[in-house]
Amino acid sequence: MGVMDILQHYTNPGADPQAAPAHFDEVVRNAPADAVGSGVAEAFRSDQTPAFGQMVSRMFGQSSPQQRAGVLNHLLPAVGPGVLAGLGGGALARLLGQRAGNASAQVTPEIAAQVAPEQVEQLATEAHQRDPGVVDKLGGFYSAHPDLVKTLGGAALTVALASIAGRMRSGR
Repeated sequence: MGVMDILQHYTNPGADPQAAPAHFDEVVRNAPADAVGSGVAEAFRSDQTPAFGQMVSRMFGQSSPQQRAGVLNHLLPAVGPGVLAGLGGGALARLLGQRAGNASAQVTPEIAAQVAPEQVEQLATEAHQRDPGVVDKLGGFYSAHPDLVKTLGGAALTVALASIAGRMRSGR
């Protein structure tokens, strides 16, 4: 079955979420990265999936220290140091202090490894409230990490695949 055949399956209501992980692998290998990123972002926005912060937290918990640093470096620009100080009783601000005071500083994998998924859930939720575009940025980031996206389960993958299908069909 070709990629367009797979994607056609997801344009119809009632697509089987059990097949979505294998289909997602095939689509990621053959679809443009921007289409995949857009699909992941749509899964983040969908009312058929958990909240954005919960999904980011779940993937963060499964991520390598390098991937964790990448996520944090996407989320932090959306919140200022004052907001960061208020999250998690200020623990994030203390941990990420170098980054909070210097917008161009990058969170290192060593520091990112010390951040708990629960803290990232709060951070992602706040970042989304302050800058809804962070959803698209993380969708693009996670398009390069499909194994993490697959941890979200069949419902999220079904939404992502339907979005990718729509984007590819319209040529966007």
